[in-house]
Amino acid sequence: MHASFRFILRGTVVCACAVAPWVVQAQSAAVPVVVPVVSPTMKSDGSGQYVCGGVGSDESVAMRAAMKDHPLSLLFARASGAYLADVAVTVKNASGATALSLVSNGPICHVDLPPGRYTVEAASEGVTKSQVVTLGGGSKTADFRF
Repeated sequence: MHASFRFILRGTVVCACAVAPWVVQAQSAAVPVVVPVVSPTMKSDGSGQYVCGGVGSDESVAMRAAMKDHPLSLLFARASGAYLADVAVTVKNASGATALSLVSNGPICHVDLPPGRYTVEAASEGVTKSQVVTLGGGSKTADFRF
């Protein structure tokens, strides 16, 4: 009887090992849980609207995918390529009036402004950079490296 007991114990271990691949397959064949990425909401300022974000890989992918849906997208990074947030942004229209002013809370900002020519000024870590963009007829991207 003692030998049979050992056989049953060994048989149980073998059965557990034999079942393990089936359990793994069942887990991998299960329907994945999809957690929607909540995009930041648009804010209004001056004559335009904006949304900034891109912190974390899911939000970054979502913000990059949405670039085509906005007249202007702004990207902020260090010279090394590392993303940068807390960038002070001022957008001025052709007459020099401020159309939009914001501080980014992420490395990507989408800006919705009427068609026209604008000067975008971005300031970070004591350095200010500017670019002139003309909006209308498609989306534009302004890349600022500090």
